[in-house]
Amino acid sequence: MTLGWRAAADIGGTFTDIVLLSPDGRAFTRKVLSTVDDYARGIVEGLVGLLVESGVSVSDLAEVLHATTVGSNAVLENAGARTGLITTRGFRDVLEIRDLRMPRLYDQHWEKPPPLIPRRWRVEVSERTRGDGTIAAPLDEADVREALKFLLGEGIESLAVSLLNAHADGTHEVRIGQIVQEMAPDLPVCLSHQVLPQISEYPRTSTTVINAYVMPVVSRYLARLREGLDGAGIAAPLGVMQSNGGLMDFAQARVLPMTLIESGPAAGAIAARAVARTLNIDAAIGFDMGGTTAKATLIEDFSLFTAPEMQVGGGIMQAGRLLTGAGYALRTAAIDLAEVGAGGGSIVALDAAGAPSVGPASAGAVPGPACYGRGGAKPTITDCNLLLGFLPESGLAGGAVPLDRARAEAVMAPIAQALGMPLHEAAWGMFRIATANMMRAVRAVSTERGRDARSHTLIAFGGNGPLFGAALAEAAGARRVVVPPGPGLFSAFGLLFAEVEHHLSRSFRARVDALDIAALDAAFGALEAEAAARLARGGFPSDRQEFLRGIAARYVGQSSDLPVPLPRGAHDVATRFAEAHLRNYGYAAPETEPVEIVGVSVIGRGIAQSPPLPGALSLDGHAAPASGKRRAFFGRWVEADVIVRGELVSTRPGPLIIEEYDATCLVPPGWTAHRDAQGNIVLEAAA
Repeated sequence: MTLGWRAAADIGGTFTDIVLLSPDGRAFTRKVLSTVDDYARGIVEGLVGLLVESGVSVSDLAEVLHATTVGSNAVLENAGARTGLITTRGFRDVLEIRDLRMPRLYDQHWEKPPPLIPRRWRVEVSERTRGDGTIAAPLDEADVREALKFLLGEGIESLAVSLLNAHADGTHEVRIGQIVQEMAPDLPVCLSHQVLPQISEYPRTSTTVINAYVMPVVSRYLARLREGLDGAGIAAPLGVMQSNGGLMDFAQARVLPMTLIESGPAAGAIAARAVARTLNIDAAIGFDMGGTTAKATLIEDFSLFTAPEMQVGGGIMQAGRLLTGAGYALRTAAIDLAEVGAGGGSIVALDAAGAPSVGPASAGAVPGPACYGRGGAKPTITDCNLLLGFLPESGLAGGAVPLDRARAEAVMAPIAQALGMPLHEAAWGMFRIATANMMRAVRAVSTERGRDARSHTLIAFGGNGPLFGAALAEAAGARRVVVPPGPGLFSAFGLLFAEVEHHLSRSFRARVDALDIAALDAAFGALEAEAAARLARGGFPSDRQEFLRGIAARYVGQSSDLPVPLPRGAHDVATRFAEAHLRNYGYAAPETEPVEIVGVSVIGRGIAQSPPLPGALSLDGHAAPASGKRRAFFGRWVEADVIVRGELVSTRPGPLIIEEYDATCLVPPGWTAHRDAQGNIVLEAAA
């Protein structure tokens, strides 16, 4: 990592957040409305404007870091590329059959989402590789050419290849790739043994398909961003946040876009972990609420949990996160987050039975909440917050987004009339419903994992997190909330905390009671060599490379496996697996129960020459909002003091509204607030 000015940009459903950081810790920030027609344009224009505003030359930029939701949006909106699949004869319907997991066991009306590739574009070829990697039947190349000719005639824009047992030997997939190069050299192609060399045909096929499905979309987007930066004279390297919290270079991200699916939320989690480490909080829940969604993540012993697989497009199920299957299986390392469709732009309405509801539909950036005055005709949580007195009518983002109270009243009036209650009480009810919705995410990372949320500190950030932090903590029984500086741009700051990482894995099947240690070490060595090569290409010499080993293991007969860290030289696999199983599931089988390894993994990490962030940060560049008093509704109307963070020089009781350029922090009655030595606002429930 090079010393110099660094920039970070995080795209949200409503705003794009940009941070410019100097080597000595001065941070300049800007929030701009997301340009949904071309997200790259909003980033370039916002960054250039911020450079001019702060007096920094484009030549002073050492790197530009980015977190994006383009990949996940492509899946959620069915807006990916026209993708074809070539697979082994007899396995055309793996994407339809899936793994028979259902998110709601007793819901007979639940329908699994349609495959990303229609059946017509899933074509079979004759070949067969055994599970041990030996060839049972050769590849019929005439089949391949015929299949490819058909798919090209159908106008596919990307191709996934997933053959049975290709994780054990990818020779046939390599040959198909060569034929594709001969017949359609410009067609993007993803081979499953390169994307995910692991056992289990559905996760491997699904992961390969997702990578192929989003590759043209993400590649075009990143290319536009790179071209836009170059056109503005910004030649600094472009790094992209991965779902696992590590950074990846621009070129690699275009090849493996599946690693970027949860890019934005991961950046916020990384920043929350940094706050927990700084404040020595060993049990925390990171809570990130933006304009479209709310996310929660568990931080224990200053570490984040990483999931080996996620469901793309599945969201969170109210019954619990252990019941998977709602979305498409994506087997790539990701920070374990719970997400619900509840944000400032979430639309409030009455359902078919006349009951009030909040989300998951969102007004987004265009047209946005009704009070933005940009054409929004449906009431949102932001409209409710304005009516409750929580937001200033002068507007958000330093007045860049003025708020129209009359418009908010107009769109909320029909709902209030239908409910037979005053406008402010209807808005208060929606506020509480939104809080209850977000509690689902908090429970998913705490109660459903056997953790007691009452003993955890809530770290609230995002444009709307500080508004709901105290209410959410109160609902969870927690007694402390931390709101870091720059909370509305916190995910962008998280990019500046992150380090370059490459996560690699492959299948390795062996029973622990008959483990060949030399073979295990050789498997790790092969992955470490590949990770070292990637790091070297990114400018990290061997003395600035670090490798973390892990295994995927299970009791013999189990259908699911568990990731277990395995430090170099450690071979007590059974003991470490039993400890991990006990910690995650509350029990461990007797020592006589056989354990098997099904995969190995390596994280290759690039060690920066200097700390990612200076010891202290100072936020510059925005005039402080006006202080004073404002009527606010907390079940009853009260007079609340309105101050800025810098005025919080001693402990003050609620009701209190702390306004900033990028967010508003709400301190309700029964809570107190003070500012600590690092500039964090700390909210505590009264005894």
